Amino acid sequence: MLTLLFILFAGMAIGCALAVVAQRNPLYSAISLIGVFISLSCLYVTLAAPFIAAVQVIVYAGAIMVLVVFVIMLLNIEQEERRRNRLKFLVPTAIVLAAVLIAEVAFMLVSVNNPTPAVSDIGLTSSIGSQLFTRYLLPFEITSILLLMAIVGAMTLARRGGLLSAEARLIPGAQQLPLSLVDPNAAPDDLRLVETDSTEAAARLLGVDPLNTKRD
Repeated sequence: MLTLLFILFAGMAIGCALAVVAQRNPLYSAISLIGVFISLSCLYVTLAAPFIAAVQVIVYAGAIMVLVVFVIMLLNIEQEERRRNRLKFLVPTAIVLAAVLIAEVAFMLVSVNNPTPAVSDIGLTSSIGSQLFTRYLLPFEITSILLLMAIVGAMTLARRGGLLSAEARLIPGAQQLPLSLVDPNAAPDDLRLVETDSTEAAARLLGVDPLNTKRD
């Protein structure tokens, strides 16, 4: 029975993983990734590791995926646009690496013996806690720093507006411009924002030819 459940949940994990890379909408990819995490937690239950299964759902399917969805919404990432593939060598490289990975898994399944498992405390709360805060304390703290760097990077990428340099020739749409840059009669330190809804409107405010800005 456990073997059938393991095969079922493993198939669900593989299917959701394929959906992650096949979806063109990043939000749908994130939802598929939640399916992968839940399938992995079910696999941990079949392997007699209930605490790891609970942590998989709470931390990854919960907190981490909330962060991922938050970043997707913050960056306002829309559906992927099909473009000409310039790095054509990546497709055969990916196929070769996938074949190597499948060969490694097949080799382990064939060559590794399966002796009768002995009673072990691996996967229990006490053993995980003692190892996590003693032997693996440094990697645990490094992981928290990496997550903090990811949050700061997402906030940096999501910043909108700002001052345009004097040499800027490309004016993006929906831009917020300081009043001192738009109105020559305004004080140089007047940073009150003037919003424009299009590239043409911003070009007219700056007295720049819209055709030249688009061409540059």
